[in-house]
Amino acid sequence: MALSRRDLLSLAPAVSLAALARPPRARAAGHPAPTAAEAAADHTALIGNTVAVFAGTPDSNARPEVAAKLTAIATTARSRLTAMDGAGDGELFQGLPLGTSDPYLMTSYQYLYEIALATRVPGGPPSGLHGDTAVQRRVIDALVWLHDQYYGNQSKGYYGNWFTWEIGISSHVSRTLALLRDEVALHRPDLIATYVASMDAYLRNGKDGDVDLDSRFHTGANLADITTNRMLQGALLADDARVSKAVADQLTVLATVDPYRPRHGVTDGFYADGSFIQHASVAYTGSYGKGLLTRVVQTVKMLAGTGYVRGAELVRTAHRWVVDGFAPLIFEGWMMEIVKGRGVSRTTTGYTDVTQVVEAVVDLSGHATGAEATALRGYAAFVHETARAPLDPSAFVSPVSIARYADILADPSAPAQDLVPAAHHTAFNAMDKTVHRRPGYAFALARSSARISKYEYMSGENLMPWFQGDGAHYLYLSGQDQTRAFGVDYFTTVPPDRLAGVTAPAETRRSVPELYGTQWYDNPARGFTASSEAQNTYVYFPRGTHAFSGGAALGAYGAAGWVQSDDVAWAAKRHGELPEDFVVYRNADATKSWFMFDDEIVVLAAGVGDSAGRAVSTTVDTRIAAPSDTVTVAGELRDGTAWSGTGTVPLAWLRYGNATRSAAVGYVFLDTPRPTVALDTVTRSRRAVRLANPDTAVTTRVFSLSVEQRAGVPHRAMAYALVPHASAERLRGYADGPLSVLVNTTRAQAVRHRGLGIVALNAFARGTHRAGPLSLDGPGSVILRTPPGGAPRDGTVSLAVADPTTRRETVSVLVRGRRMRAVSADEGVRVSRVRGGTRIDVSTRQAYGRSFTARLR
Repeated sequence: MALSRRDLLSLAPAVSLAALARPPRARAAGHPAPTAAEAAADHTALIGNTVAVFAGTPDSNARPEVAAKLTAIATTARSRLTAMDGAGDGELFQGLPLGTSDPYLMTSYQYLYEIALATRVPGGPPSGLHGDTAVQRRVIDALVWLHDQYYGNQSKGYYGNWFTWEIGISSHVSRTLALLRDEVALHRPDLIATYVASMDAYLRNGKDGDVDLDSRFHTGANLADITTNRMLQGALLADDARVSKAVADQLTVLATVDPYRPRHGVTDGFYADGSFIQHASVAYTGSYGKGLLTRVVQTVKMLAGTGYVRGAELVRTAHRWVVDGFAPLIFEGWMMEIVKGRGVSRTTTGYTDVTQVVEAVVDLSGHATGAEATALRGYAAFVHETARAPLDPSAFVSPVSIARYADILADPSAPAQDLVPAAHHTAFNAMDKTVHRRPGYAFALARSSARISKYEYMSGENLMPWFQGDGAHYLYLSGQDQTRAFGVDYFTTVPPDRLAGVTAPAETRRSVPELYGTQWYDNPARGFTASSEAQNTYVYFPRGTHAFSGGAALGAYGAAGWVQSDDVAWAAKRHGELPEDFVVYRNADATKSWFMFDDEIVVLAAGVGDSAGRAVSTTVDTRIAAPSDTVTVAGELRDGTAWSGTGTVPLAWLRYGNATRSAAVGYVFLDTPRPTVALDTVTRSRRAVRLANPDTAVTTRVFSLSVEQRAGVPHRAMAYALVPHASAERLRGYADGPLSVLVNTTRAQAVRHRGLGIVALNAFARGTHRAGPLSLDGPGSVILRTPPGGAPRDGTVSLAVADPTTRRETVSVLVRGRRMRAVSADEGVRVSRVRGGTRIDVSTRQAYGRSFTARLR
């Protein structure tokens, strides 16, 4: 979608800010510049809107639903004042020594903002702080002291993390100055200009103290943060040009990323398939993506009623982000692990992540109209109804949002409804992720490639990440509190090489702090400093080295294929491109496919082993349970004998059940060596996965189902199916059931589901590959569906084709048998009748892995 750099929403917020609203005045090329009076009114509106966003309005704060938020604001402010009273030498707040710690300096600014906020909260329960000019002047004096002692000297600043200096501190300072603008004008009229000059000087990854759209630091969510700060700073300075430029710069994040023609070389942002990427290669919807959504929606509210905004393109864009990018990744109020990056190691994740998304949806619904507004309100209500942990609106940033949320829940005109169907398949091929949903469960798959990172480690977070992008999967069962199934405790107590779905070599790996004694690899002479490109490429978020990752999607069904590879650090070290003391790890070998149906996820793996001769484990599944939960593990051997317990046995099927949680998963072994069943009690500190986590010991019962290969054993293949919520009777029926493996090699993998009439094939190598009625010119992925019982009443079959390498110009498929014609086909699909069947040629040039579909008769 082509967007003007200055297109933005111009509708007033639903909760009253009418006194600040003015008819929008476009400021695009060819329009007259605003008069001084118009500009001044805009700046006043922008600051007033911002204060209303964070402090609320008299109307919103009079609502009983908002009382808990107001109490929390006041309580926090009083605790910060107490910490200020107890500060020692070199501290502004007790326990935050300044001078060498950039997190402590940023936190000191955050505390000042929290105190200032409490003095500007109108209405609601009396806090004793509202309008307290003595407290406000204390904050102002503290701002002066911090600037003079620890921030203003550019030669001493900018240590630690660049984010602290270019975004974090600036966000807190800009908001604090907006909250206290009137008192600052009376008490220290020079303070705003002084701070803005310093904030500009710290924008060192920018250009001349401003945003640089060509900078790798000024992209996606980071760009939204920086530009939002600069809008507010411009209003405080009465600098119309600064605000206009910041708005224009932020609007660049609205454009859908075209990986073949990136603007300013930027690949961060939302893609056509709903994927979101930050740091150029990290799948990050659940962290930076929600930050971008939140910031853009906040900008809408900040600029409402000013001349900087016009049009409804932003609402449509943000609505599309929610529908295509967020809703598929939220299961019963939980944000899936596959898009959290290093955030998976944090103790507040999952439900808390979704709370932020819901606030953005609530606010967005107040600016949308018609069906879009109804759908957004219905989605907010749906998350409220289905979340397995209560969504806490007091965690919203804005009191205004809390009031609007309460109105939505009380409004029968927008019934609760998901934005995606209960049976839904989403191929996020632009970020190497897949989500497959059915009533009762959701299956999330994390892949990687030469395009997308295997994992993200940074800043002492996610210390043991090595296999998180190597086919790791997360099977979410309905009705469960997911904090007991996944989240930080899953990564804390499950060994990193035993994550569900992973094939890993038997070896000991050490975290970055263990290897180097710091939170990064430090070697400035070779280009390794914190946040350097070398650090990003080889330490923080290394990519894989193979191109094949992706697959075809046909309606609610999907196929995904992936070739396991070493990461770029291993490859670079082999070629002598990295220092001798830089530690790299070699991966095991595997070629895998996942075929996702209604009741089953079928997994094929071939070429599983290790070229270096190490022992290898392939984990079919891993699940955790509380020590007090009643867990059973029982199944049947291939000779029909009932079996239960642990050990290595020739299983036909197995059922894991947690009676306490009413949860069960079945496993059908279609062609698999003797699997190993384990059930262990594990205790480990949450600090094992993140240095900043509390040193809290966590104990879980860890169920693991794996295939173990001794050192030196030849590479092998295996095939099995995951069956959510399966009973023993149902699992026993798969002996004569609908699933069959057609081919399983490192060149091609295919299955047939007789009950659904589906044949799906992934071809990993060049040449022609046959499976059932299909012949595929590889590499490629294809799904063919002929409904059960032969041809359907209208005589049509359906087909989907994709290029998982993203590199091919054309992928061709032959459906052998009857010659058919196209009833409908996507652009780029050509159907022709040939001897022996029907040929489908698909132009996949620059399609970036997306599926092309056709209906044939």
